Amino acid sequence: MTDTAIRAVLFDFGGVLAEEGFRNGLVKLAAEQGLDVETMPAQGMKAVYDSGFVVGRGGAGDFWKLMRERTGLRGDDDSLTEVILDGFVLRDWMMDVVKKLRADGYITGILSDQTYWLDELDEKYHFSRFFDHIYNSYYLGKGKQDPTVFADVVADLKMQPAMILFIDDNAANVSRAQAGGLSAIQYVDREDFSARLEAVLGNK
Repeated sequence: MTDTAIRAVLFDFGGVLAEEGFRNGLVKLAAEQGLDVETMPAQGMKAVYDSGFVVGRGGAGDFWKLMRERTGLRGDDDSLTEVILDGFVLRDWMMDVVKKLRADGYITGILSDQTYWLDELDEKYHFSRFFDHIYNSYYLGKGKQDPTVFADVVADLKMQPAMILFIDDNAANVSRAQAGGLSAIQYVDREDFSARLEAVLGNK
């Protein structure tokens, strides 16, 4: 194994390990309430940061309050949250990839801009046992929009950046990871991902 061989594989949660529940849930709510479906996901991403929720400086109530004010969204916090969480459906085939990588000796982890909702999803799906590390923006105090989060993860793993492969469905996050020296794959779909993973790791 060379000094730059991949030793750890980190996955985004929504949009990679699971269906993108945050975006899909907001689109569903907008459609049901006759609101702007096209802009609702972007409003959600802005509000989850502006409220501090995604970096642990605010709660779900702060987030939903902003969403109601900015978009006209209706509903109580618990009902709205339930729609979001229901949208995060774990991809069984992707979890099979994680299990095989771990069996093959790779360190596995999650690096996700998430909140304590990730803990609730883990109670439902019990996925955390398949990962050696879970880096959640809510507990890190910073998200992937801050490039230093990648340096923090590298330091915690005590590896060279090039030894870490990061997988995310967001092109900007992939670019920031690559700028930090990590190997990275943008998840587009299953077939493309499988081909890219094999190209990076070999026949695993």
